Amino acid sequence: MRSDKKILAGNKRLAWVDKYRIFVLFALVFLFMSVFAPRFFNVFNLTSIMKTVAMNACVAIGFTIVMICGQLDLSIGTVITFAGVLGLSLKGSLGYAGSVPVAIAAGALVGLFNGLLVAKAKINSFIVTLGTMTILQGAIYTLTGGNTISLSTPDAFAVSDFLAKPLLPLVTPRILITVALVIGFELFLRRTQAGRNFYLVGGNKNTAWLAGIKTDGYTVIAFVLSGALAAVGGVFFAMESSAATLKMGDQSLMYVISATIIGGTAMSGGKGGVFRTVVAILTLEMLYTGIILFGLGNEVKIFIAGLILAAVVLYEAYAVYKHEKEVGKRPELVKELAVGKPGAADKPA
Repeated sequence: MRSDKKILAGNKRLAWVDKYRIFVLFALVFLFMSVFAPRFFNVFNLTSIMKTVAMNACVAIGFTIVMICGQLDLSIGTVITFAGVLGLSLKGSLGYAGSVPVAIAAGALVGLFNGLLVAKAKINSFIVTLGTMTILQGAIYTLTGGNTISLSTPDAFAVSDFLAKPLLPLVTPRILITVALVIGFELFLRRTQAGRNFYLVGGNKNTAWLAGIKTDGYTVIAFVLSGALAAVGGVFFAMESSAATLKMGDQSLMYVISATIIGGTAMSGGKGGVFRTVVAILTLEMLYTGIILFGLGNEVKIFIAGLILAAVVLYEAYAVYKHEKEVGKRPELVKELAVGKPGAADKPA
C-alpha cells in the first residue's frame, strides 16, 4: 500500500510538471534575466522582445495546429520570406490593400498544396514540406533576382511607423494583431467542436474517422492555416521594416519547432495548445536576449537552445516509457490514477 502511494505521488508530481512546465520555465527565465542580465528589465528591451516574438508567434499558431494533427510543416520559414517578398514586390502596383491579401492567399495555397499531398496522396509530411521549402527558395530568388526588396516611399514609411508605434507600454498594432490571433485560435481549439476535432485526428485517426470526422479534410485545413499564418507573420514583419531579405524566415523554422515541443505539443499528435507554444516562444526570446546582454556569442545561444530542446525531448520519452511501464506492470493502476487514490479500482462500480 505504501509503495502504491509513492507511485501515485510520483506520478502526480510528474503530471504536474508536465502540465505546467512551460509556465515554470517562463517564470524562472524571466526572474533570472530580470535580476542578473544588464539592462534586461526596461520598456525598450521588453518591447523589442515582443516585436520579435510577434512574427514567430503568428507562424507558431498554424504550425502547432499541424503538429496537433500529427504532421510537420518544414516550409514555414520559406513561406515567411516568400510572403514578405511578394507583399512588398506587389505593393507598387496593388498597394498594401491588394498586395497583403495576395501574399496571405499565396501562403494559404502553399498550405493547400502541402495538405492535399499529405492527406490525399498519402506522402509523408516531412518529405512534402521539405520539397515545398526547396521550390519556394527557388521562387524567392527568381522573384527578387537575389536582392533584398526594400521600400522607401512615404506611404510605406507611414505604414511602418504605424505598425511599430506603441499604443501602450509593450503593445504596438502588430503585437495587438498577434495577440488577437493567439486568443482567437486558442479559444477555437479549446471551446469549439471543430477545434477539438483536430486533437481527435492527431490522437487517433482511425477512431476519429469512425466517429464521422473527415480526417483528410482536417489535415488539409491544418496545412492551409499553417501556410496562411506563416504568410501573415512574414508580410507584417516586412511591412514594419519596409524590407524583405532573402534570409528573413531562415531562423524561424527551428525556433518554432523548438518552442512548439517545449510548449507541450506532442510530435505524435493529439496534444498541445497555441497559448503554451507562444509562451515558449516568449521564454526562448527572453533567454536569447539575455545571452546577448551578457555579451555571449551566437554559438552559446544555439547551444543553450539545443540543450533545452534535447532535455524536453528526453523528458517526453521518459514520461512515455514510465506510463507504458506502469500500464504493463499493473493495468488497474491507470484507473486508480484517474480516480486519484489507491485501491479505487478495486471498488465495485
